[in-house]
Amino acid sequence: MMSKLQDICFYVTEKMSVTELTDKNAYISTENMLPDKGGITAPATIPADGKITAYKRNDVLVSNIRPYFKKIWFALSDGGCSNDVLVFRVKEGISPDYLHYILADNAFFDYAMKTSTGTKMPRGDKKAIMEYEFAIMGFEDQQKTSSILRLIDQQIAINTAINENLEQQAQALFKSWFVDFEPFGGVLPEGWIIDQLGSFVTIKRGGSPRPIQDYLSDNGYRWLKISDVTSLNSPFVLEIKEHIKETGLKKTIFLKQGSLVLSNSATPGIPKILDVDSCIHDGWLYFPESQLSNEFLYLLFKKIRKDLVVLGNGSVFTNLKTDILRQFEITKPSVTVIEEFQSIISPMFETMKNVARENQRLVALRDTLLPKLMNGEIDVSQVKI
Repeated sequence: MMSKLQDICFYVTEKMSVTELTDKNAYISTENMLPDKGGITAPATIPADGKITAYKRNDVLVSNIRPYFKKIWFALSDGGCSNDVLVFRVKEGISPDYLHYILADNAFFDYAMKTSTGTKMPRGDKKAIMEYEFAIMGFEDQQKTSSILRLIDQQIAINTAINENLEQQAQALFKSWFVDFEPFGGVLPEGWIIDQLGSFVTIKRGGSPRPIQDYLSDNGYRWLKISDVTSLNSPFVLEIKEHIKETGLKKTIFLKQGSLVLSNSATPGIPKILDVDSCIHDGWLYFPESQLSNEFLYLLFKKIRKDLVVLGNGSVFTNLKTDILRQFEITKPSVTVIEEFQSIISPMFETMKNVARENQRLVALRDTLLPKLMNGEIDVSQVKI
């Protein structure tokens, strides 16, 4: 049976003042939707006029600014959010989890994009959104459908936490050894070399065929953009959205899987390790020769990123020029210490890569199952969990 969104939930437009929002409440704003925030529901500045939308536990929240419609939250507590976040509350007989997955479906995202209004910063049309149609099922099947999808999401969350913990350990180890010198009595060991990074690493810049629109393609060679990594928590790039034609290869740089790259414009100083072959444009730096491992450099760049950004220049975007990185002074440990450090962090990075790959498979499975479960293509009553 087909139903409309307005038949199963309310669109919450309740207002509350700043004084009604306690410190214990989460506050979600457009600031949290930006790519480098990853949709995190961290506290944000409350508008001076106090006009915010209240949400309650089990409400479903969706970003209402294009292209961030895919930012979606399931409220685990009460709180407030900006008017650029849509708040949906289920009616009787509807599972909140089920509503969450209806709105998480790509079909809803495509519909919201198609019916959005505005030019500079398009927003979802609330009336059109409430008329969105989908297949509805009984309450028990709603719960079972949600349980299947929730199990996958829970495993993705567990894997994400594992990788975040491993990276924090690796960064702490790097700081302990090469910043605080803790294993060496807190002092710089003899024989370590202090010199410019360019003395140990060859630094080069990617290239862009222009105009790039003439070279973009639905298939061909992968084309890594800064936006592919700004909300990526993993050190590894497993998925790249865009491609370029073979004719563009002469004017760009093609890198093999396992290469380290560093963003040098727009959002500079982000290090990533490619887990797929890809071409890189001139907003990326790469390192064809190095006396230091990719893992060491990755952790180094994470540690010095703030310093690099301060040294960057540009009127609109900060640019991290090759010379800035090349002339940056670092301390190179002895070969023995580097090898010992590498023996510890290599297994950690290998685990992070494998876990990231598993998450990629789980996301693909969830995204494949979700529409089939929602439209009844898979009989949920026959699924055992």
